[in-house]
This record gives sequence, structure tokens and C-alpha cells, in this order.
Amino acid sequence: MEEIFEGIYSINGKIFTKNIMPGKKVYGEKLVCEKNIEYREWNPFKSKYCAGIKKGLKKNIFKKNSTTLYLGSAEGTTVSHVSDIIGEKGIIFCVDISSIAMQKLTLLAEKRENIFPILSDANNTENYSEYIETMVDSIFQDISQRNQTEILLKNSKYLKKNHYCILSLKTKSISQDKKEITLNKELKKLESVFEIEQTINIEPFEKEHYLILLKKR
Repeated sequence: MEEIFEGIYSINGKIFTKNIMPGKKVYGEKLVCEKNIEYREWNPFKSKYCAGIKKGLKKNIFKKNSTTLYLGSAEGTTVSHVSDIIGEKGIIFCVDISSIAMQKLTLLAEKRENIFPILSDANNTENYSEYIETMVDSIFQDISQRNQTEILLKNSKYLKKNHYCILSLKTKSISQDKKEITLNKELKKLESVFEIEQTINIEPFEKEHYLILLKKR
């Protein structure tokens, strides 16, 4: 098992995280044991962050014991792997507008104590400011709305200066223009707050999706 990023491992072309709850699966993933350590296989077809790793993401924004803000957390597939990476002393604030998804995420949070579910609209950052008492070390956003770039810009106030975030950009949710045209328009908006360090087309794992690695100015 080769560690390719802090807390992220690879073997035979597959991606894994160390399971902080040995013996427990989250979404039916494969468990692998090596040298008495259990790893969970990370499926790039079910996680855009993992897809980004498979397509050459150059930096892992999640660190051990760090605090992250996850916008559009859904039922917690990717969140569960972030939970493994940051460890028991880390914190993931998970914002999602879907009460159905939040029910499943809350069940996951009962088992993984570093997950903090927040049922809210990520457009309304003031609705969860009471929970985020200190600036976060990273932000990951996966929200397929027309104003997804603007949502990240609003939430950037929670991110520490010179720290990183990743935007999962779904171009078809913004415009029916060619994806390259939409991408370039959104990148220009992001430049008002961030340095753009990498842009990755994550096909074939997700169509019309880019992962954009950003550093807050």
C-alpha cells in the first residue's frame, strides 16, 4: 500500500483511506487489510474528489487534525473518506439543503464523531456562522446549481488566507454553452478571491465536471 498523499493510499491503481472504524462500511465499499491495518476502497465513480485524484490532482486539501467545510455533502460518501483522512481530532462541517440526505448523513455522524451535519442552504452563509467559530483549513464544494461559483465566493470568508479549496464545477448546471466556454467564465469570477492552481476534467468518472484547485489570496 503506497501513501500518495497524507492519509490517501494506492495499490494496483485503486485508491484507499485508512478506516477509522475498522470492520464498518459506509456505502458497500471493499475493505482491505494489510499489516493489521484496514483500508476502505474509494470509488472514483461515486466521489468527485477521488476522481480528481485518479485524474492527477496535485494537492490533497484534507490534512490530519484539520477543520474543513464541505458544501453539498449529500449522504456522506466522500465525507466518510475525508473523515478517515482528518482523523478523530479533525472536524468536517457538512452543509446540505436536502433533509433526506441529511437524515443519512446524521446517522453516519452518530458513528463518526468528526462529522458535524448542518441542514442549510449554502447560499445563506449566516445561517451556520454560529457553528463555525474559527476559520477552516479547507473547503470542498459540490453543489450543482447555476450560481455554484458565487456560493463558493460567499463561503470563502470562512477559509484561512493562503489555504486551499476545491470546487467541483458542473458546467451544464450553469449554461448550455460549450463546457470550455462556461469554465473560462467561471474561472474569471474565481480570480477575484483565489489563485487558480489546477483545473481537471474528471471524465469519464463524471461528465461535464471539472475540479478546480484554488488557493485563497
